[in-house]
Amino acid sequence: MLEKLDEFSEQVRTCGQRAEDAKRKAERTADWASKIHFLKMETRWLALARSYELTGVISANLDRRGQFEERARASERREPQKVVEGTVDTISQLVWLASIVESGDDAILGTNLDGIITSWNKGAERLFGHSAEEAIGQPAAVLIPPERRREENVILERIRRGDRVDHCETVRRRKDGTLIDVSLTISPIRGAGGKVVGGSAIARDISERKRSETQIAVLSREAEHRAKNLLANVKAMVRLSQSDTLDGLKKAIEGRIDALANVHSLFVKSRWTGAELRSLVEQELSPFDGGEMRTLINGPSVVLKPDAAQAMAIALHELATNAAKYGALSMTTGQVRVEWWHVEDGQLVLRWTEAGGPPVKSPARKGFGTHMMEAMIRDGLKGRVQLDWHADGLACEIAVAM
Repeated sequence: MLEKLDEFSEQVRTCGQRAEDAKRKAERTADWASKIHFLKMETRWLALARSYELTGVISANLDRRGQFEERARASERREPQKVVEGTVDTISQLVWLASIVESGDDAILGTNLDGIITSWNKGAERLFGHSAEEAIGQPAAVLIPPERRREENVILERIRRGDRVDHCETVRRRKDGTLIDVSLTISPIRGAGGKVVGGSAIARDISERKRSETQIAVLSREAEHRAKNLLANVKAMVRLSQSDTLDGLKKAIEGRIDALANVHSLFVKSRWTGAELRSLVEQELSPFDGGEMRTLINGPSVVLKPDAAQAMAIALHELATNAAKYGALSMTTGQVRVEWWHVEDGQLVLRWTEAGGPPVKSPARKGFGTHMMEAMIRDGLKGRVQLDWHADGLACEIAVAM
């Protein structure tokens, strides 16, 4: 046991000498800022000396436990055995508790009633970045952002009254200045006679949970906004859809709702950031391709924001539906080409071209599909829709800002 104590006594003596040195410097200087600095250094070195001293005692007692156990096994006398075992159990509990504190993942630190740090485990070093030598003797305020300094006064007042602070979620500051979300549990430490002599704080990193909560809140608001927007579009489609028959009206409405549902599935996959344009085009044209290369798709990778993606999905659905009824996709020889590109003013241009279908001519009046395309692209996105009915097929050009 003495050998173990000797291992740490040198460190204790070194810390004591440095504390004395800091004290002498404080006494000699006439500058108050320097005097305060040296006195703080003295406090830190003394606290570190006490820490080494405690570690030495615990380590020595651990060896002593082994000696007691060896003697207990060699002895056949039962009463002395009980005394030895009782002593060993007490020491074992102390060592076990110290091991838990030192090796725990959470930051565990002690302070006196003035808020000065008196103990600091490895978890605190990992969480806050300060070593034990740097932290012990410093005010706990070094861990608190300036705008939250009032929290310290409230916590210290509660500890002095003997109250416990349970799971207080707040923000603390690391050595490098970065902020971290933590959950604090602070308990009063009682000395002889039950008098409160300090506080013990456990700080747990909850920054990942906070980030998840923030992301969930953002996604929830986005989902709510998209749902309201979707319902508004559905309401408009139901109100404005036209057909010569009831079944035709049902199919028209169902097809447009399906187009909106499909684009919302892409939103979910992208966590509501938008939808890839190629995926939108492929979704609308996949029923008509059949492996016969009736549809040709070409363009760079482009992710449309939700509003633009929703409008583009409806536009592509109307074009595909019209082509299947009256245009290129109504005949086995017909073909549709969809291509897109960026232009210098930051706009995205998509061109839909039909060929190989029946002869077409410009309609006498605009249908609902054309009205809806123009409303969503032009009015909703400040974009442009241009329809040209050539003899060999429809050509449509859509331009939207990116």
